[in-house]
Amino acid sequence: MFNKMLDSIRIALYGAIIAVLLLFYQAWEKEHTTAIVVKNSTNNTIQSTNYIPQVTEPAAVVKTTNNNITTTPLTTASNNPLIHVTTDTLEADIDTVGGNITQVKLLKYPAELHSTQSFLLLNDLPNSRYLAQSGLLNPEGPDTSKGQAVYTADQQNYVLASGQEQTEVKLHWQNSKGIKVTKSFIFKRGQYDINVDYQIENLSTQPWAGNLYLQLLRKNYGENANQSHLSTTATYFGAAISSPEKRFQKVTFNEMNTQNLNQTITGGWAAMVQHYFVSAWVPDNTIPLQYFSHVTNDGLYTIGMISPKIDVQPGQIISTHSQLYAGPAIADNLEKVAPSLKLTIDYGWFWFISGIIFWMMQHIYDVVGNWGWSIVLVTVIIKLMFYHLSAKSYRSMSGMKKLQPKINALKERFGDDKQKFTQATLELYRKEKINPMSGCLPILVQIPVFIGLYWVLIESVQLRQAPFILWIHDLSVKDPYYILPVLMGLSMFLQQRLNPPPPDPTQAKIMMLMPIVFTALFLNFPAGLMLYWFVNNTLSFLQQWFIMRSVEVPQKKTKRDNAK
Repeated sequence: MFNKMLDSIRIALYGAIIAVLLLFYQAWEKEHTTAIVVKNSTNNTIQSTNYIPQVTEPAAVVKTTNNNITTTPLTTASNNPLIHVTTDTLEADIDTVGGNITQVKLLKYPAELHSTQSFLLLNDLPNSRYLAQSGLLNPEGPDTSKGQAVYTADQQNYVLASGQEQTEVKLHWQNSKGIKVTKSFIFKRGQYDINVDYQIENLSTQPWAGNLYLQLLRKNYGENANQSHLSTTATYFGAAISSPEKRFQKVTFNEMNTQNLNQTITGGWAAMVQHYFVSAWVPDNTIPLQYFSHVTNDGLYTIGMISPKIDVQPGQIISTHSQLYAGPAIADNLEKVAPSLKLTIDYGWFWFISGIIFWMMQHIYDVVGNWGWSIVLVTVIIKLMFYHLSAKSYRSMSGMKKLQPKINALKERFGDDKQKFTQATLELYRKEKINPMSGCLPILVQIPVFIGLYWVLIESVQLRQAPFILWIHDLSVKDPYYILPVLMGLSMFLQQRLNPPPPDPTQAKIMMLMPIVFTALFLNFPAGLMLYWFVNNTLSFLQQWFIMRSVEVPQKKTKRDNAK
C-alpha cells in the first residue's frame, strides 16, 4: 500500500509537470502562430485618427479628476517631408507634423531568421500603427485641440558618421506673436534611447503657458493582446506604467477598453510592451505628471502622461527633457534609462530563478560565444549544485530496488492484510535506513528550474534567432527535425529503466508511457528548452547509473566472498 502511494505521488508529479507544460505549450503556440510580422513599406503616412489630450483648466498642478483632460479626435494626413535618421542601431523617421516618431527599424534584429529586412518596431502602417508622440498644448500653439504644429527642419537626412558619438535633429516652430519652440532629438551611438527636448523662448510681451504631453499609440493587432494581466503563461502584450509605489503595473488593452487610466505619478514611466521589444516614455522624474490612457474609435490604444502648466514669461527661455526608449528588452539597456524599466522583461512565477539562470548564461556566453553551449554549461552547473541531493535520492532508489525481492516476499506473506503489509514495509525501510520519499526529490527540484529556464528562453531577446550547431539555427523556436525531443524522450526512457518498477501493473504501464507522452508534448517547444532537458536527463542517467553501480558492485563482491 505504501509503495503504491509513493508510485502514485511520482505519477502525480509527472502529471503536474505535464499540466504545466500544456499551459506553456498553449501560450508558446499562440505566441508563435498569431504574431504578425510587420512588413516594411515606403508608405509611412496614413489617414487615421490621432489622439490629442487637451487640458481644460490651466492649474499649477494637474489634478486627478476625470474632467481635467478631454480628448479630441483629429483626422490628419501628413504631406510634409519626413526626417530620416540612421545610426548604428536604428533607422528612424520623424514627421515634421508634430515632430512625432513614426518609424523605428532595429538594424541589429532581422525581421525573420535569415531575412535582410530589419525588425520594424514603430511604424505608421494601417494594420499595425505604432507611434511615439509628444507635444506642447496651448490654445495658440504649437499644439492645439485642432492639430499639431508643423515644424521646419535644418535638413532631411541625418546619418551618424564613423567616429561620431551622437547626432542631433532640431525642429523649429514660431508663431506670429513671438513664441519660438525648438524640438530636439538626440540619437546616440550603440543606444536605443532618444533624448527628446523642448526649448520654449518667449519673444512676445505676454506670458505663455502650456502643458507637455508624451504618449505612445498602437494598434492591438495580435491575439496575445487580449490576454488578461492576470495571465501568467502568455508573454505580455500591452501597456505598462511605473511609479515609486508600484514599480511595474500592467495596463491591458482590455482595461483600456473599459476604463481610462487617470493617475498622478512623480518619477515614473509609461511603456508599450511586446514579445522581445519595448517602447517607453521616461519624463523628468521631479515633476508630477498625470498618466492617462485612451482608445480611439479606430482602435488606437494610447498610454501617456501630461505635465503641469509650464509658464514662460516674456524674454524667458524654458527647457524640458524626456527620454524615449524604442528597442530590444535588454535589462542592462533598460536599467540605464530607468531602473524599474527592466521589469518589462517578465520572467513569470520564478523570476528570481530565471534571473540567476540568465546571469549565468550571459557570463558563459561572453566566454564561449554560443547560447546553445551556454545552455549546456548552465545545465552542468545546475546538476553540480544539486549533485549531493540527487546522489542521496539515487542511493535511496538503488536501495529500494535492492529491497524489491524482500517487499515481494512481505506481500506474499501478509496477503490481503494491507495494514500489516504496510507496517512491515515501513519497518523494513527503517531498518535499512532508506527514505522512499527522497526518490521524488529530483523531480521536485527540476520543476522550478525548468519553469525558470522556460521563461528565460521565451523572454530573453538575446536568444531570439540564436543558433547552436548543425541543424539548430534558432534556439527560441522548435527543432525543425524534432531530433532533440526524440533524444530527450530516449534519455528519459533510459533513466526510467534504472528506477525500481512499480509493483502495480497499471502504474508500471503508465510510467512506461511517460517518455512517449513527454516526447509528443515537447515536439513544438523551443529547441533551447529541449537541449536543456536532454542534457539534464543524460547527466542524471549517468549520475544515477554510477551511483547505483557503486552501491551494487560492493554488494556483489560481498556475496561472492561469503559464498567462498
